[in-house]
Amino acid sequence: MKKWIALLLMALGSPASAQDHRQQYAEQWPLSVSSEQSGAYRITLEPQIYRRAWSPELADVQVYNAAGQALPSALLAPDQPLAQPPVQRELPWFVLPPLDARGRNDLQLLTERDSDGRVRRVEARMGGGASAQPGGWLIDATVLGQQPLAAIVLDWSGREEPLQVNVRVDASDDLRSWRSVQAEVPLVDLQRAGKRLLQRRVEIDGNARYLRILPAGEEALPVLRAVVAELPAAPATLPWEWVALPPKTTDGGRFEFELDGRYPVARVDVTTDDNSLVKWTAWSRDDASADWRQRTTAWVAYQVQGADAQRQRSPAQTLATITRDRYWKLEAEPASAAVKPVLRLGYQPEVLVFLSQGAAPYALAVGSASAARVDAPVSVLVDELRLRNGPEWQPTLARLDGTAEPLAGDAALHPALDWKRWMLWAALLLGVLLVVALALSVLRQKPA
Repeated sequence: MKKWIALLLMALGSPASAQDHRQQYAEQWPLSVSSEQSGAYRITLEPQIYRRAWSPELADVQVYNAAGQALPSALLAPDQPLAQPPVQRELPWFVLPPLDARGRNDLQLLTERDSDGRVRRVEARMGGGASAQPGGWLIDATVLGQQPLAAIVLDWSGREEPLQVNVRVDASDDLRSWRSVQAEVPLVDLQRAGKRLLQRRVEIDGNARYLRILPAGEEALPVLRAVVAELPAAPATLPWEWVALPPKTTDGGRFEFELDGRYPVARVDVTTDDNSLVKWTAWSRDDASADWRQRTTAWVAYQVQGADAQRQRSPAQTLATITRDRYWKLEAEPASAAVKPVLRLGYQPEVLVFLSQGAAPYALAVGSASAARVDAPVSVLVDELRLRNGPEWQPTLARLDGTAEPLAGDAALHPALDWKRWMLWAALLLGVLLVVALALSVLRQKPA
């Protein structure tokens, strides 16, 4: 009996044998990189990746190095890893006289402006006393029009003496009513041992026609040379990919479709072979047995042959949220007006960013019902590298190289039997039986 108990304990305590985690995936694509010396790489996901993925969240997409180690990675939005340096534009500015604490609120500005609001000349009058030294700035941001302002950068003359002063920033649309933007912003220019600490950027984050900067205390301001506006970067122009689906089933004015991959669908469109004018509603679900979820309100989709032989079509519908559902449905209103449609689903390819670790070559493994990638804080790394290397920096481009290499094949796409759980239950049951047998053996040996 003791022998069997010892064997049971050994079975429960023995560690699982090591395995190659790539064998949990259906296949892998070798990756080619444009530069061997890079801390981070980005892969724009191609259609074959979406078609092979099993996970609704694309968790079964993972990069491995030559040693078979999974690399830190994360799936990002199409434009997130791309560097978009801010647009800069110089702004007109005017010197304001310094005021004491009592007279600061008595500042009256007499301005001469053009018909479009641009300031040509500023004259300041104060109710309190003032010195002849400049003590603030009026910045004219009307040249930006309706463009939102992210920040301003103050460029002052070179200084030998240290600078550390706090300023307040106010905004106005008419030079009469002012609202506070920043109550206390530090301006710093310090040098020591050949190194320089410089802080001259003031965040604005909004629209403002005019800005006023005054010292928050009694410190003197530096002599200003220029004011530069930072405008939010224009969004990256990213291509849209479209998947055209013919209907698989037809029932009156109802048409059902099946998508062949985990595409991040964000737009829906309908086309027909002939001129058409139909009101459609789009639905989707991820499982053939699940309930349908409405993805669009009813919209009128038309297609008309123009005189120049060019077809004019209604615009695509933008979904409220991105979905990776595989099953789609169109319902016509009324059903009698329906013509056989082609459903077009639009998406923007996402980007997988990974950290280079270990030796190349790298490979992208895809398709697994059991493996799940844990996203690393890659966006933090991208932001840090962009601060170090400049706003134009972006992760090095990596591409799929050649054809897919088989790993576990289609077997990886089926949830595997959890044999460890079954072994544990079997071991526990065996342990109970052994204990019962041991107890019965002791009872039989007990003298009457």
